[in-house]
Amino acid sequence: MKIATLQYNIVWEDTFANIKRLNGLLHQLPADVDILVLPEMFNTGFSMDVDAIALTAGGEALDWMKATAKAKKVVVVGSVAVAIQNETFNRLYWVQPNGTVKHYDKRHLFRMAEEHHHYTAGDKQVVVEYKNFRFMLQICYDLRFPIWSRNNKELDYDALIYVANWPEVRSEAWYALLKARAIENLSYVIGVNRVGTDGNGNEYDGRSAVFDFKGVAIDSHKDHKEGFSFQVLDLEAIKLFRRRFPAQLDADDYEIHS
Repeated sequence: MKIATLQYNIVWEDTFANIKRLNGLLHQLPADVDILVLPEMFNTGFSMDVDAIALTAGGEALDWMKATAKAKKVVVVGSVAVAIQNETFNRLYWVQPNGTVKHYDKRHLFRMAEEHHHYTAGDKQVVVEYKNFRFMLQICYDLRFPIWSRNNKELDYDALIYVANWPEVRSEAWYALLKARAIENLSYVIGVNRVGTDGNGNEYDGRSAVFDFKGVAIDSHKDHKEGFSFQVLDLEAIKLFRRRFPAQLDADDYEIHS
């Protein structure tokens, strides 16, 4: 399973400008990539101005994801602000080349930016399967809450995907928590962040990375640099490790309440 992660400087609150930039960057995408992962709110940046940026049912951003998935024969993953009736969700779309669309709504809303005043929290964990690999979908602040992503017999995933707008001031927490989620869940972890400065003056250094099931960083982007990185995930390797080191069999039982 070949993964492409793309970190870049998101144009503030401008879907069409970001799509134009992405179309230019995608000329560098190899034909053998299975999944392309973009940052959180890849089309606008992490904005609370939902009246300006929220797209009905995904709008132009989702249309672009569908067209790109079909043309490039790649799964496209990224979150956008989506208006559904009187609510707005920070929604992570998973779009397959055959037109299949699945989504996850961000559970943990970042109160320090008052996200919880502008968006509605999701209440469902989402695991998707593609080419025998199972991926759990997560967004940014979710990373700080390990119970929500805990691997168990009901979820049973092979990789966690975190898309983010995680500022440089908390960069060490981002990197450490990605590593921790990999170790505790015996899972690959894919973390994709942005670079540049947003409309609120927050600076981002990227540090997008892929960790293996032992917590080893097997891939990472250069700080502050736009561009792709590529990594192959080995399903047989993770199955073998779990057989030899079955820590999941000793995990605590728990229930999650809304």
